[in-house]
Amino acid sequence: MLHSVSPEHDTHYEHSQSSSIEALVAARNDGKKHLLLAASGSVATIKSKWKQSHHAAQLPTDSWTAVPVIVEALAKYEGTLSIRIILTESATHFLGGQSAEQPTVSSLLHLPNVEAVYRDHDEWGPQPWRRGASILHIESRRTGADMLVVAPLSANTLAKVVNGMSDNLLTSVIRAWDTDASIDMKKKIILVAPAMNSAMWRNPITEKQIRVLTDEWGVKEEEHAAGRVRSITGWFQVIMPVSKTLACGDTGALCCMAAGQKTVDVANLRCVGAMASVPDICAVIEQRLNLTAGG
Repeated sequence: MLHSVSPEHDTHYEHSQSSSIEALVAARNDGKKHLLLAASGSVATIKSKWKQSHHAAQLPTDSWTAVPVIVEALAKYEGTLSIRIILTESATHFLGGQSAEQPTVSSLLHLPNVEAVYRDHDEWGPQPWRRGASILHIESRRTGADMLVVAPLSANTLAKVVNGMSDNLLTSVIRAWDTDASIDMKKKIILVAPAMNSAMWRNPITEKQIRVLTDEWGVKEEEHAAGRVRSITGWFQVIMPVSKTLACGDTGALCCMAAGQKTVDVANLRCVGAMASVPDICAVIEQRLNLTAGG
């Protein structure tokens, strides 16, 4: 069940964060799979048709994706999965305890498997950085992430990523990602689920930027006959948005990526821009991290 904590309880947030980077470094050998789950500034951060009385296994396929709902859907991997959440400042705009489906930031710490919730000030303040101290966006990539999932990926964050900007914690993690496994010696991907207004999604700028993620940086896999060794190139995987009525009231034609589809014809995409469903996102997470319940 999703937790709703009143804003006054956020006084516990700073205390819980005080040693989080130390705990992050210490987690290198905890034997768990590490998921870095990020949200940028979109109403899809919180909007969900999933009623709180539903069990995670009963998530409807037409759910709007929300960070708390994704976490709840992965609750069955307790003890084997560690989740650390990154929120952009725009994402926190939707997480202020305004309603049951908009829990406070601090309440995310009470969700299953969540070890920490990071915001920009955890990287840059309020205390000045000292030589020899750990750097959050580096440790997040090195230790806290076998995989990074950005859901939702807003139009603004998409533009920042494609243009190489690193002006907040999330984009700094992405900019410092080990894209070819030459640093961490382990291939790790970034999964993104775009969510935006219809006009934004259909804009030629968005089309061009999505092409960069899918065509230039997109994950490509090959099965080799000898021993069936799988090689992976690229570092981005995009789960395309679906057609829904958005918070702004727009609707549009259905346009989902078919299962097993290897390429994306971006020019013919006419999605309304609503984020993909929780089951679709979690299925990719489970497959990429090779998760099994209870072990």
